[in-house]
Parts: sequence; structure tokens; C-alpha cells
Amino acid sequence: MAAYVYEGMFILDSNRYGKDPSGVAGKIDALVQQLGGEILVSRMWAEQRLAYPINGHRRGTYWLTYFRLDSLKVDELNYACNINDDMLRFLFIKHDPRIVDMLVAHAEGHEFAGGDDDSDDSAADTEEDDDAVSEDEEETVEASE
Repeated sequence: MAAYVYEGMFILDSNRYGKDPSGVAGKIDALVQQLGGEILVSRMWAEQRLAYPINGHRRGTYWLTYFRLDSLKVDELNYACNINDDMLRFLFIKHDPRIVDMLVAHAEGHEFAGGDDDSDDSAADTEEDDDAVSEDEEETVEASE
């Protein structure tokens, strides 16, 4: 069937992650690859206090992964994540193919090549336009007095 790009956000057990970072995070990549998927980006997002306790845990490690996987295999991945004790919560989002390159580049920490490179120029043009408008307004006010 069709393979789509998914974003996976995982909240990992911080205690287990602290003891074996590569092992706990490596399980995510291994699960996707066992199902025939391809990891595009996989990295730690943050480690922070949870808004509410999950299974007695007050802290969590957020792990962000972008991967390509056959749509029929997502249920199997859900099941594998549900029975994994290292994962407190997880969420998968299927992304539109038109924005995948930008999301992956951002997750890798690169600036997207298709982005707006002349943003400084357009900001300067906008400031000049604003100054021109304010000068016209001043002239209008002076003329009406």
C-alpha cells in the first residue's frame, strides 16, 4: 500500500532514558524499522516536568521522530508502543507530502532552502512604506488645519 510520512511524538520515561539514552530512544527507531519503515529524523525534543502525573511519573522526555511507513502498519506500531513500558504516551500525525521536506529540515536544525531568504529586505521595504504613509498623513493633517 501507500507509504506516508508520519510525525511521532513520544513521552518517554525519564528515569529509564537517563540510565540508557541510546537504548530507550533506539527502541523507537527499531520498532519503525522492524515494520519496514524508514527513519527520516529522530531526536530528543525536551525533558521537562509533566503537566500532570502519568503512571506516577512527574517528568518526561519528549522524543520527536519523522518516519515513512506503510499506512497498514500504523496499527501494528500503535500496538507495539502500547505494550512498551518505556513510552508513557505517544501520538502519530500523518503529514501532507508537500510540507514533509520543510518539517524534516526544521527537525534536523537546517534552514529550509525553499524558505523566504529575502525576509530582511521585505521587512525594510515595509518600514519604508510605513514611513511614507505616516508622512502623507502628517501632510493631510497640516493641510486640513
